[in-house]
Amino acid sequence: MLTRNYLLYDVFTTERLAGNPLAVVLDCEGLDTAAMQAIAREFNLSETVFVLPPEDARHRARIRIFTPDYEMPFAGHPTVGSAIALAEMANGGGAGIFVLEENIGPVRCAVSKHDGAIFAEFDLARLPEQLELSADPEAIGAALGLAPHEIGFENHRVSFWSAGVPYVTVPVADLEAAADIKLDNQLWSELAPRKSEWALASPYVYCRETVNHHSAFHVRMIVPGNPSYEDPATGSAAAAFAGAIMHFDAPTDGVSQLWIEQGLEMGRPSRIRLELNVEGGKLAAARIGGHAIKVAEGKLFA
Repeated sequence: MLTRNYLLYDVFTTERLAGNPLAVVLDCEGLDTAAMQAIAREFNLSETVFVLPPEDARHRARIRIFTPDYEMPFAGHPTVGSAIALAEMANGGGAGIFVLEENIGPVRCAVSKHDGAIFAEFDLARLPEQLELSADPEAIGAALGLAPHEIGFENHRVSFWSAGVPYVTVPVADLEAAADIKLDNQLWSELAPRKSEWALASPYVYCRETVNHHSAFHVRMIVPGNPSYEDPATGSAAAAFAGAIMHFDAPTDGVSQLWIEQGLEMGRPSRIRLELNVEGGKLAAARIGGHAIKVAEGKLFA
C-alpha cells in the first residue's frame, strides 16, 4: 500500500482555525484524475491540492486543484497555501520566489516571512475580463433574499467577471444587507450564468462598509448547489473582483493595495490582499496575497 504525506493549512489568516482550510497532498506521482477526485471528496474541504513534479524543470512544482466535485483551472487559497507549504518544506524559512504550474498556466509566487508570519502572493495568470450577464439585477437580488433597494451602492452595479473562474459580483448597500443574504438555489439555477457545463457561477457579494478599519471591502461568496455552502476566503473571486474595481472605481495610475475581509459571518475571519498595478488607466497587472499557517500533517493511505 502506498502512503503519501499531506498537510493541512489555514489560508488567508495568521490564526489557526480561521481562514480557509486547505489540504496539500504531496508526492502525487501515480495518482490519476479519478483518484485525486476521490481523495478530494474524502477530505471534503472547499479545495484539495495535489503536488506533482513540474513539467518545466525551472519551476517549483505542478499543482492540480480539486473541489469535492470537480477540478479547478486555478484558485487563490490553494495557490497561496501551496506556495507557503512548499517554501517551508524547501528551506524552513518560508521565503522564496518561484513558479507553480496550474491548469490556467504558470503562476509566479513570492513568499516572505515577517515577525513569524508567512505571507505569499501570486501574479494573476489572466487579468479579469467582463462577461455578458443577461439576468436582471433585481432578479439576482431576489435570489439572494434581498430587496431592490439593497442592491448596488454609489455607481457599483451587478456585473459578471472572470480571471480564470467567473463570478457574479453583487454590490450591496451595507453590512446589514450583506449579513442578510440567503441563496435560493432554485431561483439562482434559473437565472445565473454557468461557469462550465456542470457548475453555475457563484455570487460574490460585497459592500464598502467593513468590520475592520483596514479593510477596503467586506465580501461573502456562496457556492450554489444542494446544499449550497459559504466559502470563508476566495482568492479567485478577488481576482475577478479586480475587474469590477477597475470598472467602477477607476483607480489612478500606480500600485494600489486593498485588503478584503471575508468569512466573518461564518466564524472563519479571513484577510485577502489585492494589489492592482494601473498604467494609463488600465489594469497592467494584479496580485493576490495572504498569510497561511499549518494546522496538521499526516499520512494518506491511498
